[in-house]
Amino acid sequence: MTEKLIELKNISYSAGNDNLSFSRKGITDILFDISFTVNEKEVLGICGESGGGKSTLAKLIAGIIKPTKGEIILNSEITPKKNRPNEIQILFQNSSDLINPYRKINIIINEALKLAGAKKEFAETEKKKLIETIDINTALLDRKGLGLSGGERQRIALARLLAVKPKVLILDEPYSAQDITSQINFVKLLKRINEDLGITIICISHDLKILRNLVQRTIILKEGRIVESGTTEEVFNNPQDSYTRFLLSAESLKLSYDEIQSRN
Repeated sequence: MTEKLIELKNISYSAGNDNLSFSRKGITDILFDISFTVNEKEVLGICGESGGGKSTLAKLIAGIIKPTKGEIILNSEITPKKNRPNEIQILFQNSSDLINPYRKINIIINEALKLAGAKKEFAETEKKKLIETIDINTALLDRKGLGLSGGERQRIALARLLAVKPKVLILDEPYSAQDITSQINFVKLLKRINEDLGITIICISHDLKILRNLVQRTIILKEGRIVESGTTEEVFNNPQDSYTRFLLSAESLKLSYDEIQSRN
């Protein structure tokens, strides 16, 4: 039986000036009545255009911000524990924020392993296994973050997150600024992480073509609301919502959803 790791129940989120608590002035509603579950060892995709609330949803799941309404229920295995790294880790679009540009990569990974409680005598073995899993060139270990390419920084940032052995990994637009070859290689890597390490993955992207080859279940988000969800096969082969059909058929067009609708 598949175990439920995370459950979102009627989540809404609004942002604004905290000093305006007695007025709706200055308040922006971002997410509306969001409900879904995340299951153990699955790969879940969340898709929608920029500004639709995807990154806010990622931060809510990771516990970085709190919902305005509703609740997020965590399985006991991923409930925050004292003196332990969060079992839910998030790789933001700007992965360079996770890497100190002036520190050596070797030190960055060592510190993450220490934070996870790796014993000194086993740390090198764990680091070697981690580097092999993510396919990092060992020559990078003696370099500083400042000297890495975007793709190299992303893999090092991912290694840093995986070093603390999370149960859930959230990826926020991981394919931005990647060429096609890099995207294909990264999809293969994420599949390996999911299958070999048993890590649940939530992949947030505006690119349905990428999600088709990675995720098992897909949620479509539009203007802060879920408009469609189901298995990836169901969503891609038999989309029920017009917005999903727009994403599938007009992804390459430089037009908004409303502009597409006005031409129909």
